Amino acid sequence: MKNTFIAGPCVIESAELLDIIAQKIVEINRKLGTDIIFKASFDKANRTSISSFRGPGMEKGLQMLDDVKKKYGLKILTDIHESWQAKETATVADVLQIPAFLCRQTDLLVAAAATGRTVNIKKAQFLSGQDMRYPVEKAKDAGAKEIWLTERGNMYGYNNLVVDFRNICDMREITETVIMDCTHSVQRPGGANGKTGGDRRFVPAMAMAAKAFGANGWFFEVHPDPDKGLSDAANMLELDKLERIIEGLL
Repeated sequence: MKNTFIAGPCVIESAELLDIIAQKIVEINRKLGTDIIFKASFDKANRTSISSFRGPGMEKGLQMLDDVKKKYGLKILTDIHESWQAKETATVADVLQIPAFLCRQTDLLVAAAATGRTVNIKKAQFLSGQDMRYPVEKAKDAGAKEIWLTERGNMYGYNNLVVDFRNICDMREITETVIMDCTHSVQRPGGANGKTGGDRRFVPAMAMAAKAFGANGWFFEVHPDPDKGLSDAANMLELDKLERIIEGLL
């Protein structure tokens, strides 16, 4: 079973940022023999504040992701928030991601599955690993050929997450590929005065702990200068640390 790696910025900020990160991913793929999937969101529809940066939108964002795909030969993963977005997004993305808050939305799962693309379903912050059999059943019933599940922690009181790594073992009984979202799992949701905080120091440990529990995929949001990122600044990983962490996992 091959390892799956996903990396990229939280949100599309600019074409220049996408180029910087894509070039680094290509370099890592060449050095380590990996096939890292490039991730970026064209719209962050679930930001804490109405004033938060959301991205360039679907039309422009998909064009920018298509440019990355053609220029660098990378596979693309991006998330959708509404069922009508699935068909067009699938013309560019190799993997359609279902956000954690929306993993029980039947119409969204069905629309993603109907595209024939791989569907990555992020486990909700309010569900157990065992509960994820039901979103998987919905996607399978709608014809999904390949379904991944992603662990990203559970709510632990207000403004905090905790990861129960047993969920990874439970989800491996449901689907073959189980991914650890190493950066979203260190968030402090809504806990930073109108935005989400976090602590990127724990990202490497999250990755290694997940491996011990049987994860075979890892998701990293990365940025060359995370503290200047326009979304998830506190928990994104520094781009120059990505290679070392992946090498350790290999």
